[in-house]
Amino acid sequence: ATWAMLALGLAIIYGLPWLGAVLRLPALSAVPSPLICVVALTLLAQSLGVHLPTVADLGKLPDSLPVFGWPGVPLSLDTLRIILLPALAIAMVGLLESVLTAAVVDEMTDTPSDKNRECAGLGVANIAASLFGGIAGCGMIGQAVGNVKYGGRGRLSTLFAGVFLLILMVALKDWVSRVPVIALVAIMVMVSASTFDWRSLTALVRHPRLSSAVMLATVVVTIATHNLAAGVAVGVLLSGVFFAFKVSRMLAVQVHDDDATGVRTWRVTGQVFFASADAFIEAFDVLGAEGRAVVIDVTNAHFWDITAVAALDKVAERLRHHGCTVQVLGLNEASGVLIDRMAADKG
Repeated sequence: ATWAMLALGLAIIYGLPWLGAVLRLPALSAVPSPLICVVALTLLAQSLGVHLPTVADLGKLPDSLPVFGWPGVPLSLDTLRIILLPALAIAMVGLLESVLTAAVVDEMTDTPSDKNRECAGLGVANIAASLFGGIAGCGMIGQAVGNVKYGGRGRLSTLFAGVFLLILMVALKDWVSRVPVIALVAIMVMVSASTFDWRSLTALVRHPRLSSAVMLATVVVTIATHNLAAGVAVGVLLSGVFFAFKVSRMLAVQVHDDDATGVRTWRVTGQVFFASADAFIEAFDVLGAEGRAVVIDVTNAHFWDITAVAALDKVAERLRHHGCTVQVLGLNEASGVLIDRMAADKG
């Protein structure tokens, strides 16, 4: 019965708009098909006596409007230690979901949105909700897609959705409690199919292997842990590691000997940081330059961290140890500041 009701729900959601377009009957598209799906499956389940899990089985619905109340927890460091990590996890998931929702809506409507304003408003709203006994919320892709898909694109549509939901939960809870969960599942299947980027499946083959690995790892961790924050954290971590690996391979050191003056010049091109520091050091043939004047030209290079500066210092010390006079040319301002700071720390 469950699978049959799901199939019927999907048939209503996708079939009514298609039928209205084929028969040229705008009336079939006047009412959103997901709403018709909820009403039809509820009436069918009630009339046939089909026993399906309903909204009432998910938890107790409210019987009155929320009232203001100050949180009854002590304001102490012990309380902060208890709630800090869960609060950070909830905030991270909420922000990610809200930003993803905004991105999906931007793509559907071809309009830009202010993500910072969205997240700031979300934070203020969650603080206010907690003072009325509410739990933290965030932008929901399912609700937003449904809203946009059926014409709700202004700020009033968001307000109306919230007010109507409040009316449903309080004034019409007896009716809402009878809605079979499978009707909501059918709607979520529609939303998932609408928001999923099906081209990404073929793009996995065309994209660089490292990028595809990050995408797959994010999806696998999210599904395995049921935690979006964990999946995104793994994806960001892998992206950082792979990026460092790619950039480190772009480092090039070329050597040029001036036969007239006997000066050996090494020209460094690329980014020098912790991942490329060893390659930078190994590129200098110290023994081959013994006793000569040496110039290290870093005009086209950038030193990002203390590991990179330490590598340059190590190369210069090795060259001086073998009787070379060393001159470093072309340090940009940021690299020079970092080197001066390290020199001051040593002094």
